[in-house]
Parts: sequence; structure tokens; C-alpha cells
Amino acid sequence: MSDRQDGNGANGSAAPTSIAGYIGAMTDQLARLAKASGFECLGYILDVARLEADEISKRPDEPGR
Repeated sequence: MSDRQDGNGANGSAAPTSIAGYIGAMTDQLARLAKASGFECLGYILDVARLEADEISKRPDEPGR
């Protein structure tokens, strides 16, 4: 079993919720860049990805994953 208290998964890897949080932050920045560059559709798609990542980051980590 892995100890999830430090935000890390098995073998020192990041917990899935931490990874999702990072992806959410990155896609937010990319969406802003895309929209500022006039790529509205791409910005929209990145916003959807950010929303999904944000939802995943709020889930409790599952033991054994």
C-alpha cells in the first residue's frame, strides 16, 4: 500500500489528483494564450480540458492506484 499523505503515489510518483491539478493549471494558461491569439475554438477545447482536469483533481485519491 502507498502512503498518500504527502501527495505522492506508489514509488514516489505524483498522486492522480495532483497530476490533474497541474494539467488544469497548464491548460488554463494555454487556453488564455490561444484566445489571445485569436484561436477561439482551440481556446474553448482547452477550457473543456481544464474543467475536466479540475473535476478530477477534486476526487479523493483511491488507495492502490
